[in-house]
Amino acid sequence: MQIKSEDLATYSVEPQIPSGERLTPGEWRVVDTALELLRKRVNRADVLSSPSLVKSYLAIQAAKFDVEVFSVLYVDAQNRPIELVELHRGTLTQTSVYPREVLKHALRLNACSAIITHNHPSGNPQPSEADKALTQTLKKALAMVDVRLLDHIITAAGATYSFAEAGLV
Repeated sequence: MQIKSEDLATYSVEPQIPSGERLTPGEWRVVDTALELLRKRVNRADVLSSPSLVKSYLAIQAAKFDVEVFSVLYVDAQNRPIELVELHRGTLTQTSVYPREVLKHALRLNACSAIITHNHPSGNPQPSEADKALTQTLKKALAMVDVRLLDHIITAAGATYSFAEAGLV
């Protein structure tokens, strides 16, 4: 079975378990296997074909994390994904992000653009003031090496927040 980009956009990563319950190790193995299958089957070139697909793709990637994880989807000059790089893991409520690391990977991958993303394990996708400040810091830093920041997407319990859609990028 081949998964098409339009199919991925309909997937919901909203948890189907009651609030407060945790997945068992066996259930996590099933989730990991499903995520690996999706990673292999989804045509990466299709990922950037629509904002909703980008958000769905990133939400799926972050669905299993119970701590904040900051990643960057680096993009080439033809607007195709190069690589999704997990850069930092934090705690339940925060993670440290170092602009130098974001730039280092952008240069190593010869990226033209980037989409930054992180999850909020709390379930609330609304950005904090620190999230807003980080976005502007990374936008300026990336611009200094001619890499355009396309978006900052926060994922949380199946919901997403796009800085680009909110006019904050």
